[in-house]
Amino acid sequence: MHLVGMDVGGTNLRVGVFNGLDLVWERRFEADFAGICAENHNPLESILGIIFDAVSQAIGEFPDVSAAGMGFPGFIDPENGLLASSPNLPGLCDVDFATPFSARFEIPFLIENDALAAAYGEHVLSGRSSLVYVGLGTGVGGGLILKGRPYPGESGVAMEIGHLIVEPGGRPCGCGNRGCLEQYASASGVAKSYLEKTGKGIDAKKIAMLAESGDRDAAACFGLAAQSLAAALAHVLKVVDVPHVIVGGGLSQSWHLMKRDFHARLEEDLIPVLRGKIGVEVSNSGDRAGMLGAALLTARSEFS
Repeated sequence: MHLVGMDVGGTNLRVGVFNGLDLVWERRFEADFAGICAENHNPLESILGIIFDAVSQAIGEFPDVSAAGMGFPGFIDPENGLLASSPNLPGLCDVDFATPFSARFEIPFLIENDALAAAYGEHVLSGRSSLVYVGLGTGVGGGLILKGRPYPGESGVAMEIGHLIVEPGGRPCGCGNRGCLEQYASASGVAKSYLEKTGKGIDAKKIAMLAESGDRDAAACFGLAAQSLAAALAHVLKVVDVPHVIVGGGLSQSWHLMKRDFHARLEEDLIPVLRGKIGVEVSNSGDRAGMLGAALLTARSEFS
């Protein structure tokens, strides 16, 4: 029996076929979902077309696929499985992905928040029963696993760490507030910081290269990202009291530029009883956790 797992990002789609924990087939598709949503008043048809094409390729290789799961950046209502909204993919409100998907492929389908799916994948791969996952990508996502169970919250917005306000009155965010963490600690946030400092619009990968070569402005942008993330996480850890944090997403490849500032700020902001007790590590799943978590969550009937 094979399962399909999908991980949707702002600019790409990753699809994997799993036999248990083994990834037996994978494809990555360039898909500018953010651009589609920004330019299209009804983006769902275009998004479904991309997803359907990808899954058709997977099922063409493995006709015995029995279910599919998708991690999607947004607020997923745990009661009805609808995508309530997606701050970084505007125009998607109360979207039902399951009905058209199941009608097309005649297999069960589950949609879950992308960071929660990745958190579940990291839990399975690491064997840790309780952890916080933070995904640093186009935005900042978060997922919480408690005693082996994913926790989406009553309305599907649990662990939306990217929308904790770290700079009151700061940069406007797609969620409708200002000063949210993802405006500073995501790849797009680092790019905004560099633009503010230098007037130059370049992406986070190029900024990382500059920081590695000794550019002080570039290094300062990663320092701000690290300190903002640590300040937000310190508050989260005071509330949920779990011992492990796993950092993933594309920007985690630049963790070496953030690590020192992150740990210094985290220890400063944590409640004293937790200092020295939190294990923070970068994911070594190679982007597999999101797909794996989405696939395996299809086997769970509830999260309560």
